[in-house]
Amino acid sequence: MGIFSRRSDAETAATKYEGRESATAKAARGRREGHRRSIPSTAAEGQAWEDRDRASERRGGDRITNWRD
Repeated sequence: MGIFSRRSDAETAATKYEGRESATAKAARGRREGHRRSIPSTAAEGQAWEDRDRASERRGGDRITNWRD
């Protein structure tokens, strides 16, 4: 990618880095995989909350809010 090259920088980069993952693609893949890892734990937390809420409803207790806290 020198000053005296007859090929453009884009052409040189396309051949030099052919077959390699770009930094942009790598970052996007990391974000997608991160989301996939967080989905099961988030779903489990939501299910646990729902189970607690339903158990509370079955016990028949009203929710008491103490607004002074």
